Amino acid sequence: MASSACPTPLLLLLLLLPLAAAAASLPPLPLSTASRWVVGADGRRVKLACANWASHLEPVAAEGLSRRGLGDIAARVAAMGFNCVRLTWPTYLATNATLANLPLRWSLERLGMRESAAGVRVNNPGLLDLPLIDVFQEVVSALARNNIMVILDNQMTTPGWCCSTTDGNGFFGDKYFDPEEWLNGLKTMATMFRKTKNVVGVSLRNELRGPYENVSLWYRYMKEGAEAVHTANPDVLVILSGLEFDNTLNFVVPNQVHLSFTGKLVFEQHWYGFSDGGNWESQNQNDVCGMVVGFIKNKGLFLLQQGWPLFFSEFGFDMSGTHTGDNRYLTCFLSVAAEMDLDWAIWALQGSYYIREGTLAYDESYGLLSWDWCTARNPSFIKRINSLQSPFQGPGLPNSQEPYNVIFHPLYGLCVVVKSSEALELGPCDESNAWNYTSTHELVLQHTGQCLQAKSVGENAQLGTDCSKSSSKWQLISNSGMHISTELTKNGTRVCLDATPDGIITTNPCKCLTGDPNCNPESQWFKIILSSRHTGTSILQLPSDGPWSPTSSS
Repeated sequence: MASSACPTPLLLLLLLLPLAAAAASLPPLPLSTASRWVVGADGRRVKLACANWASHLEPVAAEGLSRRGLGDIAARVAAMGFNCVRLTWPTYLATNATLANLPLRWSLERLGMRESAAGVRVNNPGLLDLPLIDVFQEVVSALARNNIMVILDNQMTTPGWCCSTTDGNGFFGDKYFDPEEWLNGLKTMATMFRKTKNVVGVSLRNELRGPYENVSLWYRYMKEGAEAVHTANPDVLVILSGLEFDNTLNFVVPNQVHLSFTGKLVFEQHWYGFSDGGNWESQNQNDVCGMVVGFIKNKGLFLLQQGWPLFFSEFGFDMSGTHTGDNRYLTCFLSVAAEMDLDWAIWALQGSYYIREGTLAYDESYGLLSWDWCTARNPSFIKRINSLQSPFQGPGLPNSQEPYNVIFHPLYGLCVVVKSSEALELGPCDESNAWNYTSTHELVLQHTGQCLQAKSVGENAQLGTDCSKSSSKWQLISNSGMHISTELTKNGTRVCLDATPDGIITTNPCKCLTGDPNCNPESQWFKIILSSRHTGTSILQLPSDGPWSPTSSS
């Protein structure tokens, strides 16, 4: 039921963000691809910064309609800075007329969920007696009114929780996965939304898996699915998932997908800490991050370097913040998301489900929203992801300039900002200074001749003009490649850049480089990444307020 204590989307917006990232308008559509980039109709990069919203479980309706008004939920997506929703659906919604025309009220009540039906009556009375297919269309329309793009994701054939190797939905020829029915479903959905401007992509099938999966059938049916969608709706991106629960696409190296159309094909890959092969809790964090990133690159990330768009359509973590392995995985993921400037979709928007795996009102610990859909489950994460909701790179960025380097800190989602020659702090990446990381390992502040230097252990990093000093030579060390390290000129002591809890950049002994599984190196994790964003901070401009603090509510 609705609660008077629940903040409005506008209040939520003010609580969470200074809100540079929330989408003010849809980009020029339709979308297409240019090399590895997704671009708008004007040729400019459009970064997909999406949230997954489940609509494929047994009720066959978008989660949360019993908790909050549909318009309220859509507004919250925008208020959190996302420009896109990956909206899931089961094949039967498109191919089974009896199911598609079942009123939402009956769909809930047939599952014994009278309380959920009562919640819809309070929060979305106009949806209660609509057929399920109409409810789905209303969700897309509500997102359109909030300038949110939609990617239609065929999650399952039969309504229910995804995924296992034995659910009969895993691969072509499986018990519930008839290729012809699947193709018909794709055609129906692509046709239905042919003139719906904010539907910008169709993901052909989620997490192919199970005993029947093989490469030759993947090529056969994914090509057929891509052609079917394109014929029905030539204005949408066609998104192809890999094998092994969408963890691998390495089989496309020798044999790329050849289609009758160009400029619309995107691959998708998933990356969760529980499935990436890393021992996040039992091994040194640098070692695991380096190892896992190697796995991810070999399985799919390499496609970006070959000029193919790649969409990380699911990543996620336990947002309670109490899961050590997930916390470690997340910081590693965000470092790659920044360095490669990934398109991504977080699992998940929903704070709870009508029913999941037999449990009513199931709490989604990975949910962006709280169990009652009222507030952000983890507001600090919303701030942390903000810098990755707009592009660092890509064609035609507004106010774009020649690429330069920024120094990104994945623990806080912020970048190094120069406040004075003796004060470097973490701040918004839109205000970051432009650096050059030279072939001789100096970090030179553009247009100043000044370079980053270490003075002594425990003191602030600073700028200097003598870039020949050993303390001006910065190398990336540790298996994660995220420790930025130098040797002090005085005594040769090796130090690393470090961020204090209040965001000041200091130099301290390098920690947790290898071995110790209990040591946390994240304050010393930085990424030197390329950016073409307009830099918003004047060189050495002093702020009017104090340093940024990770505990600040502003």
